[in-house]
Formats: sequence, C-alpha cells, structure tokens
Amino acid sequence: MIATLPKLAINCDRLDRSLAELATIGKLPNGGVCRLAFSEEDIQARQLIKTWMLEAGMSVRSDAVGNIIGTYAGTESGTAALATGSHIDTVPVGGRFDGCLGVLAGIEVAKVFQESQIRLRHPFEVIVFSDEENSVIGCKAIAGNAPTDPERYRRKDGTSIQDCLKNVGGDWDQLHTAKRDQHQIAAFIELHVEQGGVLEALDKQIGVVTGIVGQYRFMVTIIGRPNHAGTTPMNMRKDALVAASQLVLAINRLGVETKGEQVATVGHMTVSPNATNVVPARVDMSIDLRDLSEENLQYLIAQIEKECEAIAESTGTEFTIEQKLHVLPTPAKPELMEAIAKVCEELKLSYDYLPSRAGHDAQEIGRFTDMGMIFVPSLNGISHSQDEYTSPEQCAQGANVLLHTLLAIDKTL
Repeated sequence: MIATLPKLAINCDRLDRSLAELATIGKLPNGGVCRLAFSEEDIQARQLIKTWMLEAGMSVRSDAVGNIIGTYAGTESGTAALATGSHIDTVPVGGRFDGCLGVLAGIEVAKVFQESQIRLRHPFEVIVFSDEENSVIGCKAIAGNAPTDPERYRRKDGTSIQDCLKNVGGDWDQLHTAKRDQHQIAAFIELHVEQGGVLEALDKQIGVVTGIVGQYRFMVTIIGRPNHAGTTPMNMRKDALVAASQLVLAINRLGVETKGEQVATVGHMTVSPNATNVVPARVDMSIDLRDLSEENLQYLIAQIEKECEAIAESTGTEFTIEQKLHVLPTPAKPELMEAIAKVCEELKLSYDYLPSRAGHDAQEIGRFTDMGMIFVPSLNGISHSQDEYTSPEQCAQGANVLLHTLLAIDKTL
C-alpha cells in the first residue's frame, strides 16, 4: 500500500477543468454561479455529470428524489458500497467549489480506477444529492428521514415538489424507495471545501472532520411598552430593545466563555415600531446554536433560558422563545478518521482535526452508516460567494486523500 502511494494519483489538471466547465452552467456576470435545485441550469448540469460518470466506466441511475448515483462495480458481488459525493446545486450567488468538488473528485477517482484497471472489493458509488442548499431532500430521503408533506418542499415560485422531481427523473409517490441502509452503503466519505478559515489559520493542508455539529434555532419575541422617547423617564421604561441587547451580549458571552467548541449567534433582529422618538415596544430576534456535543447544546439552552428570565425581570419585559430547528449532531466514525489521518501522513500532507459547523449531506448519511469527511482550505474562509476559492493544488490534495482512503478502507471493512 505505502509503495503505491506516490504512483497512483488523480489528474489535477483534469479535475480543475471539470470544475471550470461545470461552473459555466449558471455562470453569473460577477463570476459567481446560480444553479438552483431543479432549475434548467441544474438539469443541464445533471446531464453533464451523468455523461462524465459514464465516461468513467460507471453505471448511472436516478432514484425517486432525483439523486444521481454512479456505480463503479467491485469484484465481490453482494458487497455494500463505498460511497462518496456531495451536491451540484448552489445558493443564488454561489461559487464553483461548494459541493461540486466532492462530486467531481469522486468521478475523478473512478477515472483513475478505470485508467489503472483497478477494481475495489466493494462497489464504488458517487452520489449527487438533490437540493442540498434548500430542503436537503436528497440525503434525507436516502436516510429515511425526509418529511412526507409535499407542501414543505414547495418552491418560492409556487412549483410543487412533484413537478420538480418529475423534471429530474424522480417520482414523489415513490419517495420511500430512495431509502438505503448499511447493508447497501458500508461507508460514506465526503470531500468538501472547509467554508471557513480554520485550516488556513492553522496552515494545514487537510482537515480530518470529527463530526458535523448539531444545530438549534430559536425565535425570541420580547414585548415591552411603547412610549414617547422624550417624556418617558429612564426608570419608567419597558424597553424591548434594551432587553434584546442584553440578551445578545449574554448569548455572545456564553458562546465565548462556555467550555467547548460551540458557536452562538444572533443574526436577525426586527424592532417595532422602529421609530426614532418611540421607546421600542417589541423585538423579534433569532438564536443559532451549534456544537458537536448535544449535551453542551442543552446546557447552553438552559443558560439562555435563565438569562431571559433575569433580563425580563430587570427590564419589565416579557419573553417568548419558540424553537424553529433541531438537528442532531453526527460524529464521524473514528476508524475512518484514523484512515484519513494515516493517508495524510503517507502522502506527507499536514492535517488537523476539526468539526464541521456547516451542514452537509454526510450529516444525514452518517445517521445510518459509517461517515467521514475530508476538508481542504477555503481562501480567507469565504464560501457561498462568487469569491470562494480553493487552489487546483489544494483540490487535488483533497481528492488524493479521498482516493487513497477509499483504497485503504476497501481492504479493512
């Protein structure tokens, strides 16, 4: 295994060309990419991906939710697959790397297998998940966790999920058939750009992901009492914005001072009546909490509730907290983390361990099978932007780690 590492490698130039060609579909004047799920641009990109999979010697199929699954056959029949992949849909103004690198690196791995006449024991799959940037329906359906109310997936323009799936070869009525289990997928490893600045700050080439964080989102409503800003003495006010400001600072303090790797954010706030000469009567604000430890998240929630009670009492305001989202964390499989780290050492690539604080398709797949993730740096930590950038060399390094990790775990699983 070690002797073959310097010889077997992905084609860096070919991977870079495929990233560039895919980015022309939905290209924006500012250099970004708009390729929303189920759009004409998405459909065009899907056809290109299928063509590249076929050229790499893979069989290609789509499931009921439009996930594209390319399979490079293994040598042992009836063996669960080793899978990789990500998504090719983008945010309204995205870049060329988010999601796409994971898909195209997987196809590049298949091309290396084909050119080198290599067959793994396990089948090798590259999965293109549907609608990662919005509903996450693709990975959720494979995990068996997709909500079955079609209205939850209706597009902003009113298009139904039934029509969306029909346009990409799916079938809403057969949603249940997309579900898979560990007897079908033995392990899933996703290569992704970091979408943050940790690796760049640490000057590391590869991130070995320890898991994908859980998330809680809340909306908090604070009710005070509106009154004239000039005639209401300070000690007679019930100022909702003052109360909200105290809560923002408390949340930030908890995020900074609590032992752990949590992040805590207030990213949205509206003030009513939002007038210069009126004491604020109401504030609606969001709270976003993320951590790999569900226990720590529960601790943070309890502390925030205590802060709300204390602030409400001291300011004479009323607090209402409504939970809007709860996503459980998904830890990476230790054996896969170890395999990725060992490959980095053999390839002489520097690495460090870090959690993913953004959601990925791997989060849902990791709920039913072994999951691992490989990160490569993002310039200045930028993603979901026309300015996101990961160099061809960095993309190739991540793809080579993926290639050799697959070769390693094919022998051990």
